[in-house]
Amino acid sequence: MKNAQDFSAQTLLVTGARPRPVTNAPLNEPVVFSSTFVGTGSDSGEERTYGRYANPSWDGFEDLLGQLEEATNPAILFSSGMAAVAALTALVPFGGTVVVPRHAYQGSLVLFRQQEEAGAIKLKSVDITDTQATIAALDGADLVLLESPTNPMLEIADLAALLRAAREAGIISVVDNTFNTPLNLRPLELGADVVVHSVTKYLAGHSDVILGAVLTSNDELYAKIRNHRALHGAIAGPMESFLALRGMRTLALRLRAAEANALQLADFLSQHERIGEVRYPGLPSHPQHELATELLGGYGAILTATINPRPGQSLVAAADEFIAALQLFTPATSLGGVESLVERRRRHQGEPESVPENLVRISVGIENGAELVADVAAALE
Repeated sequence: MKNAQDFSAQTLLVTGARPRPVTNAPLNEPVVFSSTFVGTGSDSGEERTYGRYANPSWDGFEDLLGQLEEATNPAILFSSGMAAVAALTALVPFGGTVVVPRHAYQGSLVLFRQQEEAGAIKLKSVDITDTQATIAALDGADLVLLESPTNPMLEIADLAALLRAAREAGIISVVDNTFNTPLNLRPLELGADVVVHSVTKYLAGHSDVILGAVLTSNDELYAKIRNHRALHGAIAGPMESFLALRGMRTLALRLRAAEANALQLADFLSQHERIGEVRYPGLPSHPQHELATELLGGYGAILTATINPRPGQSLVAAADEFIAALQLFTPATSLGGVESLVERRRRHQGEPESVPENLVRISVGIENGAELVADVAAALE
């Protein structure tokens, strides 16, 4: 039997994390609903003991995601993506400095801002497309959080250079890999210390679970993050874990279908007079298209567009009117499911003012691509 590393990610997604194929064994890992486990009374450290420390329902997902990200440890599954991000605070000393992108997932930015207001950390915000300025901001920092592409502006960072600089400076580097998934990017290979996922999005892929995950090949960091999960209680439910593993089986098919639709839609929007700017890393017009092509195994399925107002119409009204006219795109704030979603990002309190008022973020799903384009065309008219 080959090792997991000998298989492609597409094959591993389907064949990995299965029970041993013996007679009468289930094909899928069973769900274990139990808050505690039978022990031997020994202190060998091999017992599960209590459901806040371990559950066999987590194991398959954690093992499979660890293999996909090529980490030496399994993933650490959390109750949500934000719980996973919050666990990063365990890696920063009190009063330490954290570097974050000016554009990133809003929940992450709000969490770190609140930490700063409480006096727990110092925060530096950077434009991660400015590689030299970002490297300069690492001076004296304890942790840097990176996104590439950023949410929602879809900026591409020179991750190889930034991660190398962080390692040389002895700074813990974290990459949020939610938009890319391990199919398009494996940050640990580039030198990242930690990878974070909102499992809710592409990994689970069906808009029916809320989970997060953290990965690292650093044993010391791994122990700290697992300990944080156990003590803070942000654990995954067994049913959510089962659904996430089931969702991952089709990740390769879902992501490639959504990417093909996203490129088709982005190309159409980039040529429409009602559109001011389209941001999609797969378009040659994207400011960091060449870097995205060099860095990523695919361009993802998120794009943004600014809607030009009609005479006398406000920016907000133009975007809201466009969204209301769509038939196949659901107005909702998540992403990464099989369905296409759309929202005006500045409707969220705390979204950076550098995000245009009329910018809409589109999470492109796996519907018929031509029908998605036709729906957008009708909405713009």
